[in-house]
Amino acid sequence: MINRVVLVGRLTKDVQVRKTQSNLSVASFTIAVDRRPSQGQQGQQSADFINCVAWRQAAEFLGSYARKGALVGAEGRIQSRSYDDKDGRKVYVTEVVCDNVQLLESKSVSQSRQASGDQPNYDSMNQSASYDSMNQGSAMTDNTDLNTGPSLDISSDDLPF
Repeated sequence: MINRVVLVGRLTKDVQVRKTQSNLSVASFTIAVDRRPSQGQQGQQSADFINCVAWRQAAEFLGSYARKGALVGAEGRIQSRSYDDKDGRKVYVTEVVCDNVQLLESKSVSQSRQASGDQPNYDSMNQSASYDSMNQGSAMTDNTDLNTGPSLDISSDDLPF
């Protein structure tokens, strides 16, 4: 069995870092990943909003250096869990537990993008980071260009598989 996820996208908001009771750092964040337009949807931009979690040093790193709009690469596994909320209802969560998270743009590029106001507006995309919106396949569509920043030139020779 293989459960491996590789994502490249932009952070939808600043990373939230918390401490567990045993003093472990845990970061929760959402990555907006562009979808390729299908044949009938040319010109329409859509994205998937993937909930992620990172632990320990990766969480501390993200909390210190990653900001809303930053281009990140994340590698990990999909995990599903459930819990009972304060009203007694069972809540199901699906998220990517990240083993490795990297910032994919330099600090100077990130700062110049922020200074020029070239931030993707994820709030206007009516984004919901809930389990329901992720699993019901609801496409978040808008004319917002999520491809801001430098593009990556990757050939098939560069891929590890």
